[in-house]
Amino acid sequence: MRIAHFSDLHLLSLEGVGFHRFLNKRLTGWAMLRFHRGAVHKPHAVRAVAEEVSRARIDHVAITGDLTNLALESEFALVKSFLESDLGMHPDQVSVVPGNHDVYTRGAARSRRFETFFQAYIASDLPQFGVDHHGARYPFVKLRGPVAIIGMSSAVPRAPLMASGRFGAAQIDQLARILEHPEVRARTKVILQHHPAHNVKNRVVAFLEGLHDSKHMLRALHHVEHGLILHGHSHIRVRRSVTTDVGALDVIGATSASLLSSHPHRHSGFNLYEFDDETRRLVGAEAHVLGDDGAFRREEIPLDEGRLRESYGRNDAGRPSMHD
Repeated sequence: MRIAHFSDLHLLSLEGVGFHRFLNKRLTGWAMLRFHRGAVHKPHAVRAVAEEVSRARIDHVAITGDLTNLALESEFALVKSFLESDLGMHPDQVSVVPGNHDVYTRGAARSRRFETFFQAYIASDLPQFGVDHHGARYPFVKLRGPVAIIGMSSAVPRAPLMASGRFGAAQIDQLARILEHPEVRARTKVILQHHPAHNVKNRVVAFLEGLHDSKHMLRALHHVEHGLILHGHSHIRVRRSVTTDVGALDVIGATSASLLSSHPHRHSGFNLYEFDDETRRLVGAEAHVLGDDGAFRREEIPLDEGRLRESYGRNDAGRPSMHD
């Protein structure tokens, strides 16, 4: 079983969008696009990732949020076209969860925009579980061979210059119930979420960009022996772990698929995870990094060191960088 993981596409489309749609948080978001982010996030890198994934004999694809920039209908339509045409895999083979950019405004959440466009990609094999969370129903579960893929949403509408996330007690309670289901217990758990499970030490950055109820969510995993928590948001490849009462889970972040960066662990690419069908255990994890020549090279996913953990919240120039 081979799962490809990429994140933070940040695909932009302003086609047919009137100025009145920017009289909210989108105004600051557009300014960041105009003066910084648009210079380093490129759609051709996302297409290159999709082409490579299509060639790599992948069984399932996990995309951990920020598919759009401003949560506009035109952007969701562009992403859906990308999934159908460029990636070209059946929705049963793809799981997506939203990031803060996909629930960018309260209007995007109220209109259930993410759910409307990606219903086929968030359909659950255990529909009896789940609660409404800012415009769609989570967690969803996909039972695929040796793994149980559990899609969580940490995306909530925030004020300008804020990009933090929260699951909420109701969603975490549903996760605890899902973990007790026999079909899930028999498989390796692969949990998808946008925000990292580990917050940075800087309390201000953690408040503005981090996952506010991460500790509560991790407590729900206390009896899980092994598994994966996959995330995006921080735009860096990094591997960490969390200890449970009976074992440990790997926590692995993917960089932005669209990001062109001089930082070796931030440049565009995807992660690949391989599970043994008999033992149902993770047996391999590696990064596939886009090269300047358009080819992908294989690298180890770097283990967390203090400098990597603190690097989310920093842009390529080393300055604080809001993910709003």
